[in-house]
Amino acid sequence: MQRKSALKTNLFILSVLIIFAGTHSHAQQKKVDAGFTIARLKYGGGGDWYGNQSSISNLLEYIQKNTDIDVNLQEARVEISDDALFSYPYIYMTGHGNVRFTDPEVERLRKYLTNGGFLHADDNYGMDTYLRREMKKIFPDKEWVELPFNHEIYHSHFDFPNGIPKIHEHDGGPGHGLALFHEGRMVVFYSFNTDLGDGWEDPDVHNDPPEVREAALKMGVNIVVYVLTH
Repeated sequence: MQRKSALKTNLFILSVLIIFAGTHSHAQQKKVDAGFTIARLKYGGGGDWYGNQSSISNLLEYIQKNTDIDVNLQEARVEISDDALFSYPYIYMTGHGNVRFTDPEVERLRKYLTNGGFLHADDNYGMDTYLRREMKKIFPDKEWVELPFNHEIYHSHFDFPNGIPKIHEHDGGPGHGLALFHEGRMVVFYSFNTDLGDGWEDPDVHNDPPEVREAALKMGVNIVVYVLTH
């Protein structure tokens, strides 16, 4: 199918660009298994980067069943200092608490993001203040943009006419889909006050209604499809 071909081509191009930009010695680079996967970002500061244990694997399985993307069902885990960071076109971070990047990590993550990489930050309630502080270190001249409901990320595979779905209550009010752009390309998507990752977890973890969990998984698919086609 045309979509499958485009997704595979874009995934290959992203990987090549990121790898080329990120390492001086390809021989030293950690081997990464074939197929698209999501790399969970292990960060410092004390926040629970490891939260929502079943979420990524469930999302990857849902992507495999509902798209033509060639998926590796095993989530990856990566630190900013790892050579393997530049092999993953899509990294994901979540948590409830503090996030802190060292100065070398700030420079390295900026390099990753401005050379084809993408970060999905998913606030698991309590990460917001720290994430905004650390992202300002990486892009001091950029401001968060609230994506309008007609943005392609809400229509790339499934339709979300009202924007990002609300999964958990948190502080009340609607969920927010925020983004940072570099040279016209979205480099960070921030799902805030909604908690998509909770919706991706095994059904018995939060006992979310099936339609709520389905909405979270569909939104996750949309983000991945958008990234791999832009």
